[in-house]
Amino acid sequence: MSKVIKILGTGCPKCQSMTNVVKDVVSTNNIDASIEKVEDIVEIMKFNIMTTPALVIDDVITIKGRVPTKDEVLALLN
Repeated sequence: MSKVIKILGTGCPKCQSMTNVVKDVVSTNNIDASIEKVEDIVEIMKFNIMTTPALVIDDVITIKGRVPTKDEVLALLN
């Protein structure tokens, strides 16, 4: 079953870095996932987080306020 990944962030450099890390891990490991970039502040607020970027996998907030390593993302997706 495909995972649904959401990256919450308004487009700051850290948000872009997180997006690149996640896309890289998904493509390198042939993970079946859709990646959605959520930049709308109203949508971000629905997740009740105060710091971006945040990584949401299948509607669960897994990382917030920092850019994860590729190994961390891979572990979360497996």
